Amino acid sequence: MSSLSAGFSDLQLPSLAEVGPVALVLLPGMDGTGELFAPFVAALGKTTPIVVVSYPTSGPPQTYTDLTELATSALPPNGRLVLLGESFSGPIAISLAAAYPERVVGVVLCCSFVRNPRPGLRWLSGLATMPVPLPPTPVLNLMLLGRFATPGLRVMLRSALAKVQTAVLRSRLRAVVSVDARAHAKAIDAPVLYLKGIRDRLVPQSSVADAEQCFRKIRVQAFDAPHCLLQAIPQEAAAVVADFVRDVATPSEFGST
Repeated sequence: MSSLSAGFSDLQLPSLAEVGPVALVLLPGMDGTGELFAPFVAALGKTTPIVVVSYPTSGPPQTYTDLTELATSALPPNGRLVLLGESFSGPIAISLAAAYPERVVGVVLCCSFVRNPRPGLRWLSGLATMPVPLPPTPVLNLMLLGRFATPGLRVMLRSALAKVQTAVLRSRLRAVVSVDARAHAKAIDAPVLYLKGIRDRLVPQSSVADAEQCFRKIRVQAFDAPHCLLQAIPQEAAAVVADFVRDVATPSEFGST
């Protein structure tokens, strides 16, 4: 995964004396639109400055390297950061945190992974190149939301996915199959908060164990929630994330990691 560091050298790092409030940077799941963060952002209110990153919805295949460079360009030009990588974007958050230890004071991984969460299904990578449609909407709702699905969440999920070309989603699936950010994760000294949905049908417990083995300072917070945790329980997630941001902004008070 060393290639994920490409393109980072142009970002200027300010001294800590020049920084203000910690900004929370939200890196989206596989849809990449950033629209699915709406319930979570609303629940956070004005507790912290927020930057929502979005990825292209069309165009050529997009690797983790490509999207990490894009995320780099979307970061605030200065100041301290907490990076939240949702699902697919976990490896991107990890790469950025490893590249910018002076700026990134905390990392949140939400139902995410440091490497392919389903290595036994690596053979499926070939299917990701085939022009096959996405699973039917009811199947996606079951996998991503389960019993937490509401009419509003179903509409929001369907709307976000409809904006992304199927070929783009397939290229991101291929990227997940081959990703391995463990080396970068082991280089991170900043505190890490892992948000785990105990009803997550996509990311298994083994991915949580991987994260616990890689990060020096990690706390796992489990919720009765599906893979789309931030959408299903935005208030609960926002409360925990806001506390984490507040704690890492004042390191002397961060004693739980």
